Amino acid sequence: MLRLAEYISRNYSRKVLEVGIGNFTAVAEELTSNGLSVVATDVVKRNVSKDIEFHIDDITHPKLEIYEGVKLVYSIRPPPELVKYILGVSRTVEADCIIKPLYGDYFDGELVNYKGLPFYIFRRG
Repeated sequence: MLRLAEYISRNYSRKVLEVGIGNFTAVAEELTSNGLSVVATDVVKRNVSKDIEFHIDDITHPKLEIYEGVKLVYSIRPPPELVKYILGVSRTVEADCIIKPLYGDYFDGELVNYKGLPFYIFRRG
């Protein structure tokens, strides 16, 4: 999964946001070590590094102020029923969106295969 952090670090700067960080924080931590400002959300409190700005938020009823100013919204293996909400927020704040699906999930976006890691990207504008 760190290939995703590599791709994001090479293509984005400044502020990015992970929706539904869960207990797997390695990508967000790698991004902060690469100099990006990382915001993370989840519906319950998660233990994250002090370098990651964390907010409790429900993507189906998002607090948009959390997402303002981000250049990328990304989510790792989100439930398919939440993807429309993640895309909606990214469009609202005019950010790109990356969805790293579970294997077999299909979304109508640009499929990228970065060093063997498949994910979908939805570009702003």
